[in-house]
Amino acid sequence: MSPTRFLLPTILIIAGCFLPMTLPAQPVNVEAAKKEGKTVIYGTIVPQVMSQLEKGFEAKYGIKTEYWRADATKVIDRVLTEWRSGKPGFDIVIGARGPLALGKADNVYAKYVPPSTANFPAKFKDKDGQLIAFRITPVGILYNTEMVKPNEIPKSLDDVLDPKWQGKISMPDPSRHASTAQYLWNLQQVKGEKWMDFVRSLAKQRPMLLESYSTVPNTIVRGETALGISYIQYTGQTKGPIGFAPIEHVFADPSDAALSAKAANSNAAKLFIEYLCSPEGQKKVAETGEFVLAPGIVPAIKGADKIMADLYMMNDPSADMLAKLQSDFRQLFLTK
Repeated sequence: MSPTRFLLPTILIIAGCFLPMTLPAQPVNVEAAKKEGKTVIYGTIVPQVMSQLEKGFEAKYGIKTEYWRADATKVIDRVLTEWRSGKPGFDIVIGARGPLALGKADNVYAKYVPPSTANFPAKFKDKDGQLIAFRITPVGILYNTEMVKPNEIPKSLDDVLDPKWQGKISMPDPSRHASTAQYLWNLQQVKGEKWMDFVRSLAKQRPMLLESYSTVPNTIVRGETALGISYIQYTGQTKGPIGFAPIEHVFADPSDAALSAKAANSNAAKLFIEYLCSPEGQKKVAETGEFVLAPGIVPAIKGADKIMADLYMMNDPSADMLAKLQSDFRQLFLTK
C-alpha cells in the first residue's frame, strides 16, 4: 500500500473529513468573555504545558480556567456521557483528533474558526469548522539513554521486535487507549496487509501496558523499561535519561480544541481557543517541546525539522472500527 506522506497533500486523506477549507474566521467579543470570567476545559494537555497557557491567558485577559485532564479515551467518554445526560459541564474539549471526532455524531461541538488560524496549514483544518487543530503529536520510539547503547538504538519499527527487548517495552494498552489503537491500525500505511503481523509480534514482546502515552516516559527514566511507544515531545518535557529513536516511520495526529455547542461561557471559551492558536500561545506551547502549527514556530528538539518533513498522517477509524480494533487487541495483548 502506498504511504500517505506529510508532503504530498494531493493524496492526503484524513478519514475523508478533514480537507482544505476556507470557512470565515469569527471575531471574539473580549468584553463579554471578561464578564463571564472563566472557562471550563476537559483535555489531554500535560500539566507543565497547560499551566503555561493558563498563566499567560489569565495575565492577558484576567480570565480563569478550570481544567480537568485525562487521557483521550477518558476525555471523550466523559464528554459524551455528560452530553447524552443533558448536563455538559465543559466549555472546551482538547485532545487528539481521532477520539474527539467521535463527538461529531452527537452534535457536541459548535462551529468556530479562530482568526489566528488563518495561516495554519489548510490540510489540518476541519471542513466543518468544529475541530480546531493547534499542534500535531508525533508518535515514536522513546528510549532510556543510559540503558540502551548507541548501537542498540532502534532504527526502524521492526527493531523493536528484537528478542532482547522482550519485557523491556512500555506502551499504552491499545484495548483501552483509543489513540494507541489508532496508531497500530495506521501501520497498514507502511506495512500493508502485514500490519497485523507486526502487532502480533509486538504483543509477543510482552510490553508493559499503561494507561496513556503520558505515563510511558516515567517508566523509561525510572529504568522500568528500556523502550517505549509514546509522543516524541515528551523527551523534552521529562527530566532524566530519555531520548527518541530516529526511526523512518513516524506517525502523527492533529490535536484539536473544540467549542461546546452548549458552552456556559462561550465567549471566554472562544477567547481561550484564540489565545491557544495565537503567536503568543503557540510560542508558549512550542517552548515546552510541542510541535505547533503556526508558521515559523518550532520546538527546541534536535531533529524536529526532519520529523516534520517525514511525517505520516494518521487516518481516523470509525467508532465501529475502533471498537473492533480494541476487541482484537484485547485478545492479543491481554490473553495469556
